[in-house]
Amino acid sequence: MGFVVAQLLRFAWLEARCCAFAVAVFGGLALSKIVPLPIPRYDALLIYCVLVTMVFLIFRWETTRDVLIIAGFHLIGLVFELVKVPLGSWSYPEPAWTKIFGVPLYSGFLYAAVGSYMVAAWRLLELRVSGYRAAPTAVVAGAIYVNLITHHWLPDLRWPLAGLLVAVTWGATVHFTVGGHRYRMPLALAFVLTGFFLWLAENIATYFGAWRYPHQLAAWRLVDPAKFGAWAMLISVTFVLVAAFRARAGRLREPPAGFVVPTT
Repeated sequence: MGFVVAQLLRFAWLEARCCAFAVAVFGGLALSKIVPLPIPRYDALLIYCVLVTMVFLIFRWETTRDVLIIAGFHLIGLVFELVKVPLGSWSYPEPAWTKIFGVPLYSGFLYAAVGSYMVAAWRLLELRVSGYRAAPTAVVAGAIYVNLITHHWLPDLRWPLAGLLVAVTWGATVHFTVGGHRYRMPLALAFVLTGFFLWLAENIATYFGAWRYPHQLAAWRLVDPAKFGAWAMLISVTFVLVAAFRARAGRLREPPAGFVVPTT
């Protein structure tokens, strides 16, 4: 029992370190609600998030390569926002100078925080995969991203795509290290668990006014649980992109038993 508790504590500490950038962003969201600001809140958050990124880079908590990968998630997130916000999926009701079509530029950092978690987890937990079919998984992940935009005009294919995601990741396993011991988990289960925690984070973010769904405009209410499933599917996009970079660095596949997994 003592070993199990110790391993759980080690895992919790590693997860906390993986979430460092996200925690910093959420801390800024919380403080900006109570601290008087000389400029609009969303603009202050943009400056704050840029400074946080610089601090992580200066203190080498993230490498230049990591920051470039995370910047890619920032751009992907902004494109997503620029489509969804004008369609009324959610809104940023506060004024800001750095808004484009109703989307504050700081919002991309909310997606960057997810990318930062994935990049840090790959490094700190020494993530590797086995049975991973990169090409079909990438195709399905891309279709999921596109469907989340096109379902406003075309039939919503999220359920067929969810089935396809389970099919292409069937037999794929994520391997990770905690306290010198190697563990494994089905990739699809990892998507589900990550999606659930992202849904919890979304509830916290909307509580602090990061954005608002239509049903939250009058008063804060719980985010629709259906968003949990959307996050579980959307995290596949993040995974595929980070996995592609790790594959180029030769740090994607789980080596045969007996080999020591090199750290990044």
